[in-house]
Amino acid sequence: MEADIAETTNLDVETLMPEAQRTDPKGGSRSLLRRLGLSFFLFGLINNVLYVIILSAALDLVPPSTPKGIIAFCNIFPSMLAKLGWPYLLRGRIRYARRLVGCAAVSVLGMWVVAAFDTLFMRLLGICCASFSSGLGELTFLQLSTRYHPPSVAGHSVGYFASGTGAAGLVGAFLWWELRGLGVRTGVGLSSILPLVIPLTYFLLLPRPSVFTDADLPPTALPDSIVAAEYTALPISEDEAPQLEPEVAREDGAAKTGSVALSMEDKWTLVRPLITRYMFPLFCVYLFEYTINQGISPTLLYPVPSPTEHPLMSKIIHSIRDYYPLWQLVYQTSVFLSRSTLSLGLPPLPAALLPLPAVIQAFVLLTLALESAVGLFDRGSAGGALAFSLVFGLISVEGICGGL
Repeated sequence: MEADIAETTNLDVETLMPEAQRTDPKGGSRSLLRRLGLSFFLFGLINNVLYVIILSAALDLVPPSTPKGIIAFCNIFPSMLAKLGWPYLLRGRIRYARRLVGCAAVSVLGMWVVAAFDTLFMRLLGICCASFSSGLGELTFLQLSTRYHPPSVAGHSVGYFASGTGAAGLVGAFLWWELRGLGVRTGVGLSSILPLVIPLTYFLLLPRPSVFTDADLPPTALPDSIVAAEYTALPISEDEAPQLEPEVAREDGAAKTGSVALSMEDKWTLVRPLITRYMFPLFCVYLFEYTINQGISPTLLYPVPSPTEHPLMSKIIHSIRDYYPLWQLVYQTSVFLSRSTLSLGLPPLPAALLPLPAVIQAFVLLTLALESAVGLFDRGSAGGALAFSLVFGLISVEGICGGL
């Protein structure tokens, strides 16, 4: 009976495929990979763009006497809670469609609250809602990528998702630059429609995982040899080993492991070996990165360059207030380029070098802190140009390390 259903499903899929895809399977597979890449790029872009818009609008969202760091806290902490807590609270099978629709609805609601109310409490509440939704959405998209096989297809989706998150910095800053003239209510209100792109992409553009099972796939940017292979069990004692359900047959004849209900203790057993190797280096990268962006970059100010001595710099910097937006533009551009490396076919960072970005980020943090506190170069004409070039290069390195 199951074989008849699988055969009927395959016939229906082939009937619905365009003639060009039936006669040229690889051409159809390329189209599927393009749709998959575009879908995950949009997921990363839209999921992160509200975060950037809120940070860009921080000066306009709170009174002048309110510390702007409270916006950054409400924009980051709920997202972190979602990423840390949800995997341990989740029970049963992930219902992706329902969760993504819910995330989009919460994001829209949060931005509406920010736009509709003038009180600080309500605006911070709206920002927290959008932040929690963004964190849960990012977790969901990474989980969704694991449903695609072979591993090169999963890596293809993750690469484009990372590129989308990098592009969100540039797109979000540009959008708020254009919308801020309309005022906070109108600008934030218009940006609240962006999360609706996520469920539309999921239902209308994203290929189902099953279509890649038997597809004759062309080479992707990431071959299977450099993509992590199928998940393997972590070494644990026999007393801790969870009882797995017996394997059942897939429609395509391959073996599939039944769903396993993991307790909080089981999940902690799986996570514990990952803390020092993966989580701690990543924690350090983001800790140093946010310290630079929120605490040091606003203090990296220099005299306004004159057109006669610095014709190029003078076209970019017109007042002291232009320095911080420039540093953010340099940072966001570097992050976008760094997070697009997988999509461009470059191999990922080897596991043995995972602590390297954190070490480099620490060096950048210390150097920029010294430059801000005491000045490594004279702030005069020639020294100011050297200091500007140094900061420009270090913030570019910061963005590259953060994107990796």
